Amino acid sequence: MNPILLTHYTATTCLGVGNAALLQALRSMRSGLAPCDFDTVDFPTWTGKVADLENVRLPEGLQHYDCRNNRLAQLGLQADGFADAVRQAMQRYGADRVAVVLGTSTAGIYSTELAYRMRDAETGALPSDFHYAETHNTFSVGAFVKDWFGLQGPAEVVSTACSSSAKVFASAARLLQAGLVDAVVVGGVDTLCLTTLYGFRSLGLTSGQACRPYDGARDGLSIGEAAAFALVERLPHDAQALPAGSVLLTGYGETSDAHHMSAPHPEGAGAQAAMQAALQMAGLQPQHIGYINLHGTATPSNDLAEGRAVRAVFGTDTPCSSTKGFTGHTLGAAGGVEAVVCALALTQGFAPGSAGTQALDPAIAPLRYLLQPEDLPLQHALSNSFGFGGSNCSLVFSRAGGAA
Repeated sequence: MNPILLTHYTATTCLGVGNAALLQALRSMRSGLAPCDFDTVDFPTWTGKVADLENVRLPEGLQHYDCRNNRLAQLGLQADGFADAVRQAMQRYGADRVAVVLGTSTAGIYSTELAYRMRDAETGALPSDFHYAETHNTFSVGAFVKDWFGLQGPAEVVSTACSSSAKVFASAARLLQAGLVDAVVVGGVDTLCLTTLYGFRSLGLTSGQACRPYDGARDGLSIGEAAAFALVERLPHDAQALPAGSVLLTGYGETSDAHHMSAPHPEGAGAQAAMQAALQMAGLQPQHIGYINLHGTATPSNDLAEGRAVRAVFGTDTPCSSTKGFTGHTLGAAGGVEAVVCALALTQGFAPGSAGTQALDPAIAPLRYLLQPEDLPLQHALSNSFGFGGSNCSLVFSRAGGAA
């Protein structure tokens, strides 16, 4: 593929608003997970909750979009000068030449949960101020971001569970390659809701403590919420115009193994194929990858299957870790958050450790799994995002200006 440029990127998680908070936490091994105090949840679990979303206010004229998910989207858009970068792209190309491609799993379903509590006692009717299309609907976050900026280009939302906001990068690359647009706002937004928390609990996948990816004693995940965005554009004709250390998307791999509705293929067959496809598109060999951001949910079956897949493709020497011990599993936003993690790793020259993990599961070993961050001069990084139903996506990010 022709590489595409990440001109700006930002992530807002339980660690704080913007990249500085994320980077500081990764460097200092500070997790943002805490015992769950969300709404009426009455079982023991830990979550990665973003602070003060209740106090975020949407602009006049966009109140019909008001929900926890879109509030988090706005908070994320305002970080790291990202909104200004998008507006500058609109000036360069025109509002109709900038697309929006976002990922989410549950969008604003929490708004429907709240609305059901307020149904009319006699008729069962939902409150008149409940706006399903602009809040709960999967496309609501895409419509909100498009209207928040006043964009007029294509807009779509990908909802493939936990691979959602990784796959948006592939969709954006295709839009740019086809010449349909000149820039794309990509990313993912997902927020806490009772449906997700109780749903994962019913599957026996939530932990009663902070999650421990790849640990021998891991017993489940911690749900988080996040908003992550990137502005992607074609490379300039003059490669010398690229700022030093610019981050590029150089390859992606998408597979659908359909092994099981919620369980991964035991050998990670689809995951292997996604990683191999991403490497092939980037024109790289496994040894060129300096760091792998693992999907690493801390569930017993996921980590074991992914570990086997990584070992089959990369062997045992490539530094790797899961960063979900810092943020929780942010579901449809995870791919976007971890794309930003990879961008920070490439530009700052380090590979993150794994918060919460104490000892690598001997059934997964040997892998060069990082418990602590390491300073490494990275040129290429790979990020894995694997969703329910076997929807797999691997992304290769590269730092401009270096050899393979």
